[in-house]
Amino acid sequence: MGIKGLVCLLLAIGFVACKDTSEDSDLEGELAVVEAAEPELYEFGFNLNDFIVKRDTVKSGDSFGAILERNKIGYPKIFHISEKAKDTFDIRRLQIGKPYTLLCAKDSLETPKCFIYQPNLIEYVVINFEDSIHAYTSTKPIKYVENTVTGFINSSISETLQEQGVSPVLTNKLADEIFAWTIDFRRLQKGDSFKVIYTDKFIDDTIYAGIHRVKAALFNHKNEDFYAFRFETDTVKGVYDYFDEKAKNLRRAFLKAPVQFSRISSRYNLNRRIAYYGFALRPHKGTDFAASVGTPILATANGTVTESRYKGGNGNYVKIRHNSTYETQYLHMQKRKVKVGDHVKQGDVIGWVGMTGNTGGPHVCYRFWKNGKQVDPFKEKLPQSEPISDALKSKYLEFIPPIKKQLDGIPYKKQIANEGNSNKNLISKTN
Repeated sequence: MGIKGLVCLLLAIGFVACKDTSEDSDLEGELAVVEAAEPELYEFGFNLNDFIVKRDTVKSGDSFGAILERNKIGYPKIFHISEKAKDTFDIRRLQIGKPYTLLCAKDSLETPKCFIYQPNLIEYVVINFEDSIHAYTSTKPIKYVENTVTGFINSSISETLQEQGVSPVLTNKLADEIFAWTIDFRRLQKGDSFKVIYTDKFIDDTIYAGIHRVKAALFNHKNEDFYAFRFETDTVKGVYDYFDEKAKNLRRAFLKAPVQFSRISSRYNLNRRIAYYGFALRPHKGTDFAASVGTPILATANGTVTESRYKGGNGNYVKIRHNSTYETQYLHMQKRKVKVGDHVKQGDVIGWVGMTGNTGGPHVCYRFWKNGKQVDPFKEKLPQSEPISDALKSKYLEFIPPIKKQLDGIPYKKQIANEGNSNKNLISKTN
């Protein structure tokens, strides 16, 4: 090969080498970009990748100021932040054990830019002081899942539901909100059965946040069916109530008892005689509901507090006027929650069970007046709540057939023991 041919060969080899090197360099550059990409992680409306995230819970002795000072923010700025945020959130309301999150700058000082407090699983408070100081409250995304549950009573409904891993809140909803006026849950019989369609709440798709509401229920008590369907009676105010299959309101003007799941330790009895007093006649014009100290006492109907004080054998007591006909009184409270002139609604907590005054054990003595005379509420035909209007009644009777069909079609757990204890269908999701 001549000199001219050798030069051409070397130039060709060099060209190929340069071309290969250039392509490898471009490829490496592309791979580097892909490896550097970081998946975005959002929570509380922030991209957490933009911050150093510090999570903790409020400890004993902690305060908003102490937490921020611990994280390199001085008191002048803490005071300024507190003043700006006070219209949205009172920083003195931090509770021990509740979680909080600090979003801090990605620098050597890791200076906090935002404080997020979670008073419960769903709500959170954001105090942002990265640029200008502002505070607001918000909620996490909630998913509602429709479930069904059935069961047969052996001892109590709470035990039956507990065996199936269902929240005890459902027991309270059935006993205190829906069937409180039609079924005495303290006197259920073995063999009574129930079917319930209800919704559960989940946060971020996975965190269980409790029972949302009951859509419909069927309770068979003493071989009699009791239906309940949830229906909106006021679209403007968003008021709902429960009605049976004939559009009859299940609610009554008065609750059957002023405390939940208690037992009657002494009934209204005008002929009561007590051995301690030599069997002297000692009429009992109230109904005693035994409950542990501290149990909430509920107003049995809407009304206005006319008395709230301590007096002799009555101890701490509250008296409520409901209308021109009815009054109720609640004796022996540990502590009173309401004062004279307060307006209370049915189910509001007005005090707590105690042993003040003349009492041999913790209970609430519930007294009932009709036209100024004390009577036995269990022997009175108490008024019902207002009936559904004719216009709404026709809408209701069109509304419930598919729900009733769904409810009636649910097989009892005994029949589906190998298939699980609930059926789940996603029905909605809100942000």
